[in-house]
Amino acid sequence: MSSSPSPRPLLVISAHAGDFVWRAAGAIALAAERGDRAKVVCLSYGERGESARAWREGKRLEEIKKLRRDEAEAAAAELGAEIEFLDAGDYPLVESRELVDRLVRVYRDVEPAVVLTHTLADPYNGDHPAAARMALQARVLAQAIGYDAPGEPLGAPPVFFFEPHQPEQCDFKPDVLLDITAVFDKKRKAMECLPAQVHMWEYYTDLAKRRGVQLKRNAGPNLGLPHDTRAEAYVRLYPQTTTELA
Repeated sequence: MSSSPSPRPLLVISAHAGDFVWRAAGAIALAAERGDRAKVVCLSYGERGESARAWREGKRLEEIKKLRRDEAEAAAAELGAEIEFLDAGDYPLVESRELVDRLVRVYRDVEPAVVLTHTLADPYNGDHPAAARMALQARVLAQAIGYDAPGEPLGAPPVFFFEPHQPEQCDFKPDVLLDITAVFDKKRKAMECLPAQVHMWEYYTDLAKRRGVQLKRNAGPNLGLPHDTRAEAYVRLYPQTTTELA
């Protein structure tokens, strides 16, 4: 009797309520379709810096936070993911020991096999690198047997940086192209759950097409990938460990 594959929980740490959708919705949907746990943590709602439309409509802060929460919850449900909001504020997202500790507890609970987060450089949005730094610090602390948090010490899950909005200015040079063709319709539906940032829908649809072209080019002709291949781009932070080069 063949054994079933081991679960591979996915943890996504997102600075704002929309970031996980634009940049990693395909990876999240793929994990959920495999039957793996997919958990998204939003450090903020993006209420101050990523909700311009709502501010122009005259909405108040608490109304905007609720709006963005509702949108993100709908998007996560479309993808099959859990979602948690830490409501830490944005513009700026301020790094703190308390936030890192909360992330440690998430790591210990989820025990992720893979972690996705922002790049460590983004001259356009300091919240993104702040989220990445806290995600990485919490990963290290969650590994420490003496750290005072529930659960067992974490292993060493690989960390992948998802694609920033301005990749060239963030020195983003992808070394992983993930085929999301099978779940791209779910990603598009999740994007459409975020009307506060409707201007992003076509941008990230077009980006998935361009990355799909690059995936096909690097995969070669023998895989028979469809002409409408869609992909997401990532950078792996820590070395891959393997007994065979492939």
